[in-house]
Amino acid sequence: MPETLALPIHVGFILDGNRRWAAAQGLPPLEGHRKGYENLKTIARAAFDAGIKYVSAFVFSTENWDRSKEEVDYLMKLLLWVAKNEVKIFDKENIRIRFLGSRERLNSEILQAIDQAEEKTQNNTRATLALCLNYGGWQEITDAVKRIIGSTLSASDITPEVIASNLYEPDIPPVDFAIRTSGEQRISNFMLWRMAYTELYFAKPEWPAFTPNDLKIALQDFAKRQRRFGA
Repeated sequence: MPETLALPIHVGFILDGNRRWAAAQGLPPLEGHRKGYENLKTIARAAFDAGIKYVSAFVFSTENWDRSKEEVDYLMKLLLWVAKNEVKIFDKENIRIRFLGSRERLNSEILQAIDQAEEKTQNNTRATLALCLNYGGWQEITDAVKRIIGSTLSASDITPEVIASNLYEPDIPPVDFAIRTSGEQRISNFMLWRMAYTELYFAKPEWPAFTPNDLKIALQDFAKRQRRFGA
């Protein structure tokens, strides 16, 4: 990536199209999720190599619990395996791992693996990979409001900064650039607070087929934009 390219600090990925990709390849739908995770590693590395400091990925939403038990069970096992095993790879690459989402409905084994992964990588400084697990933008804001209500603050003390400081992992900055794959053009409850002024990009390939070159093209598109923040 050219040094003069204006890069976003935080890129958010809405990983859409895993099942459609699998169907087009004549593969079982669950194979699309496995391939989708493998591609997340590839694309995250490409983003970090380009100089991006934060990558967030929508890996399991609060609405995904409504999918079939077989699919939910598979995704939970895949995410547990990632938290237990793949974190070692990111740790060696000096990548900090963070999980954003509600802890409700996640079993104790997954919660323990999440906590251990975050602790293991907490001092890594190259970049941060934020995995949005059991995540929903509405739920994140709801949980933030609950924390504020439980504090000693009065209504007059509530500001956007106070709300932001009560989000999941509040040190993770706003999303500068959001990329959704598979041609769908919506944000689907992803990072609602952090995406107030996000530049949006909708790519045609399904997520497993999204390549580092597709990322390069997207970042070149971002660099051409003139960002406005209400001014």
